[in-house]
Amino acid sequence: MSLQTFRMYIDGAWCDAESGQTYDSLDPADGKPWAAFPDAGEADVDRAVTAADTAFHSSEWRSLTATARGKLLRKLGDLIAENTESLARLESKDNGKLIRETRGQVSYLPEFFYYTAGLADKIEGETLPLDKPDMMAYTIREPLGVVAAIIPWNSPLYLTAIKLAPALAAGNTIVLKPSEHASATLIELVRLAEQAGIPKGVINIVTGLGAGAGAALTRHPLVRKIAFTGGAETARHVVRSSADNFARLSLELGGKSPQIIFPDADLDSALNGVVAGIFAASGQSCVAGSRILVHASVYAEFVDRLVARATQIKIGHPGEDSSEMGPMATEQQLAVVERFVEKAKAAGAKLRLGGKRPASMHGQGWYYEPTIFECESIADELMQEEVFGPVAALIPFTDEDQALAMANDSQYGLAAGIWTRDIARAHRLARSVHSGIIWVNTYRAVSAMASIGGFKNSGYGRESGIDSVLEYTERKTVWINLSSEPMADPFVMR
Repeated sequence: MSLQTFRMYIDGAWCDAESGQTYDSLDPADGKPWAAFPDAGEADVDRAVTAADTAFHSSEWRSLTATARGKLLRKLGDLIAENTESLARLESKDNGKLIRETRGQVSYLPEFFYYTAGLADKIEGETLPLDKPDMMAYTIREPLGVVAAIIPWNSPLYLTAIKLAPALAAGNTIVLKPSEHASATLIELVRLAEQAGIPKGVINIVTGLGAGAGAALTRHPLVRKIAFTGGAETARHVVRSSADNFARLSLELGGKSPQIIFPDADLDSALNGVVAGIFAASGQSCVAGSRILVHASVYAEFVDRLVARATQIKIGHPGEDSSEMGPMATEQQLAVVERFVEKAKAAGAKLRLGGKRPASMHGQGWYYEPTIFECESIADELMQEEVFGPVAALIPFTDEDQALAMANDSQYGLAAGIWTRDIARAHRLARSVHSGIIWVNTYRAVSAMASIGGFKNSGYGRESGIDSVLEYTERKTVWINLSSEPMADPFVMR
């Protein structure tokens, strides 16, 4: 069977890598190649960044008003809405995520473009109340220049939208670098951007292996900002690369998010929240709620109910609407999950469910069963390290203080879930848990209006929400001398 072929988009033209090299993308549902992509090298990256820089300084882009940029983003949102089903199916094919989830994500994507389009002409400066009566000063916000956006494989369209939309709204240009494991939908998104009328060079996409294309992009001297979502180790390379060009950074990294369940919680709702937090997307989510802290008085009941519920999860092909859990996105990630599980067993964690590949899939694809462990200590590796797979770790607590201490005993701080009917307790913990996102009596809720970002080793900077556009701007201060008198002594600071 011939592979579907994709091309890169540089300076308004579809092209192959200068070297002619390609790489294959594998279908997670069966492990077989299904598509081929150009493997960009340093010369291709340089062409893309140069094109973005040329477009940034071009009159065609710079002369557009902020309102006009917003209209382009709204048009792109409309085109995404018109192509929801095809984009959803392509992403499901590319990274193995359930079609019911990709369909839900893609159908909401236009809202990010509509919301950010409305922010484009709301980027305002301010007049400063100076202590110098013969002077006035005001600030303006200007775009940074070329943005490099590095996108992971788990939710490529969604994680691109929250970078692309604010970057363009602020007036920047961009080079997208998708994961080599999930590049297809970003190429289709760029195709829609071309149809929307976004000028050539404003959006560029290079595909390739991270060690080559990604490194060349992040250290390029014309890149002024790097927006990265991915793992901490890769982020460290990105930070080191940015030392060469002093590019600004926003990093959305991993998490080991706690879900705290109190005895007064609606346990049915909490049960669904835990299932959503760790088994949805096969656990391949930065906000996966994989550290489950349950009050001792309801711990045994809750664990039993979770095991019973997880047993019923239907593992199946991601393209089937009836499937509730699909495969891991890559064979490498499947191996990572298997290593964590075997180490947890060896360390004495109590396996309550799963811990192996499902026999029902007959060895096809990169599937793994919903897996549940009971841990003895919050210091256990399974309680501290991000697995990025469908592996839940549970532990009991006795009171609110202990729950808080356990929740904050982590190098990460991306998200947390709090399950309680006590509104005062909910507010106390929301203030005290060291995480950038707090969900109370819900989990994995998103909105174009709500910011995304973490504390500690979960990164810095914020995406989505009203301030997201400001992350892609530089503030400038303008001084105006109002006096008609000649300047005074030039050797004395005004």
